[in-house]
Amino acid sequence: MPTAAIIVAAGSSQRMGFDKLSAPLSGMPVLVHSVKAFCEAQSVDQIYVVCSENRFAELLSGPFDKPIFRVDGGATRQESVYHGIKALSEEITVVAVHDGARPMIRVEDIELCLERARKYGASALGRKVTETVKRADADGFARSSIDRSLLWFMETPQCFRVNILKRAYQNVREKKLQVTDEVSAVESIGISTSLVESRHANIKITLPADLQLAAYLMDSDDWR
Repeated sequence: MPTAAIIVAAGSSQRMGFDKLSAPLSGMPVLVHSVKAFCEAQSVDQIYVVCSENRFAELLSGPFDKPIFRVDGGATRQESVYHGIKALSEEITVVAVHDGARPMIRVEDIELCLERARKYGASALGRKVTETVKRADADGFARSSIDRSLLWFMETPQCFRVNILKRAYQNVREKKLQVTDEVSAVESIGISTSLVESRHANIKITLPADLQLAAYLMDSDDWR
């Protein structure tokens, strides 16, 4: 099945205070780490990076061993993903959507998610909740515990057969829904997503401390 990746990199990094995607991390910019992982994934044929012309020219103008296309972003992540879906070549049947700010994604996790998407139609990388989870009242006082045994933190990539993701985003637009990830979009059309447990660090760079932690982990002997 011809396969593509949509890497979402159109954000403004407001919480970071500087462009987190161009920040140096273990020898190369954050975004380049993310793109490089999908270049190394054998089953990925094309890569679509949703970002500005300046960001693309600055970070991704060098040689890569797979076709990389730039797509204009939207006002929200949801809109940016939609633009990426619309830009896909007609022959693409499976697509992985990944946040450009997750530079530690492992090739083996990409391949596992894509394999599940081919089998079940929808898959996503996630991490089981291991902390105690509490429900609070409006004043911030803990009132009860929530059973964490079936709870997951969602990560990316999130992978789908293209026809499913297109139908999901069409439904989201028609009903004017707001979704924060693709799993939520396909849920809106009644499709369940197979979850792949994340067993490696897959940090999303949001704050300066995240960048420091990612640098520490990537420079460690265990990472290599």
